[in-house]
Amino acid sequence: MITMAKRLVVIDGVRTPFARIGTDLAGMDADELGRIAVNALLAQTALDPGVIDEVIMGCVGQPMGAVNVARVIALRAGIPQHVPAMTVSRNCASGCEAVTQAQEKMMAGRGSIFVVGGVESMTRYPLIFRQKAAVKFATLTKAKTFGQKFHAMAHFRPDDFAPQSALFMGLTDPVSGLNMGETAELIIREHGITRQMQDEFALDSHQRTIAARDRLAEEICPVYLPPDFKRFMIEDNGPRPDQSLEALAKLKTVFDHNMGTVTAGNSSQLTDGAVALLVMSETKADELGYTPLGALTGYSYTGCDPARMGLGPLNAMAQAEAQTGLTMKDADIVEINEAFAGQVLAVLKLAESKAYARDVFGRSTPLGEISRAILNVNGGAVALGHPVGVTGARLILTSLKELHRQKARRALVSLCVGGGQGAALWLERL
Repeated sequence: MITMAKRLVVIDGVRTPFARIGTDLAGMDADELGRIAVNALLAQTALDPGVIDEVIMGCVGQPMGAVNVARVIALRAGIPQHVPAMTVSRNCASGCEAVTQAQEKMMAGRGSIFVVGGVESMTRYPLIFRQKAAVKFATLTKAKTFGQKFHAMAHFRPDDFAPQSALFMGLTDPVSGLNMGETAELIIREHGITRQMQDEFALDSHQRTIAARDRLAEEICPVYLPPDFKRFMIEDNGPRPDQSLEALAKLKTVFDHNMGTVTAGNSSQLTDGAVALLVMSETKADELGYTPLGALTGYSYTGCDPARMGLGPLNAMAQAEAQTGLTMKDADIVEINEAFAGQVLAVLKLAESKAYARDVFGRSTPLGEISRAILNVNGGAVALGHPVGVTGARLILTSLKELHRQKARRALVSLCVGGGQGAALWLERL
């Protein structure tokens, strides 16, 4: 467990509203979304940006026009140019990685004040020409005479003008050959999760999120929308007040049209958004007079079978328990990212399984029950959406604010990670 002398504390955080791809935030690049969140954070905390040691932002689909998007965000947010910045990617746990990178840098004596978080514009993921088409375009570019150009153009075929979606390429694991939805279908079948169970979980996510609108508003800064910036967005547009089991049951399966049960309705939504957190050493917080929201007290990243990446939280929670001594009974609230409703349900089931604990972790006791009463109490990604580089930081912010509302002590945050990994972080209210 991280000792008090070397704890990273979270002072405060802010996020943009989350918007389904192609909707309200579609007119903004990722760097602009990040700038808005960072500017709001600096205003909210009244921090002198000149004292920041580094800016660290998670992002999975970095914009081609803003490579190292964290640096672009920092400069456009008015953070002095002497402050370095870096972008990190651990797929769905990139927002967590930004926070734990700050912890590790602090412990190594490489800084004490950091702005961290995540940003993602899934709307703006590019379309990509296939390599064979790129070669033909390159040949055409080099052609000088009319004959050379005509010859180069004659080699093009219709499919050369059908680009691939970087978004869907990114959601496919090249090692297992499965996209994320197919990995969910696999573990759902293996562990007996029904379509009804998934749809009921999805409905509950929407209902909890709608009921939590006022609480979630505490996290959100307004975003004025292009092109005229007269309209603004102040709340997430994914949650559906009128969602019903009947509507969910009508949706077609997406990844397996024969035996599948995963639909757009019981999966996380593809989303745009940004989160910014101010974190620092506990000593520095005392020195500057800040009262932190809470502290990072332990964390773990682990690997698992890429074809069953949805079970990653189990591995990470088990390792975090071994490292910190904290068990499920110590958690007052738990956040598990809702990549897929069925994936979360499989995690809940296996957390109570003695056989799984014995066979996978080599231990005689299961991780323990995760009560639905403390799990994702404000809803989750099925309703809110999952901007992949952002979600980890959003879960940290949401859980710390919820600890304060409940006057509770500890939160456990966990995610499955594309490519076969898991993340688990223990947080404590101070």
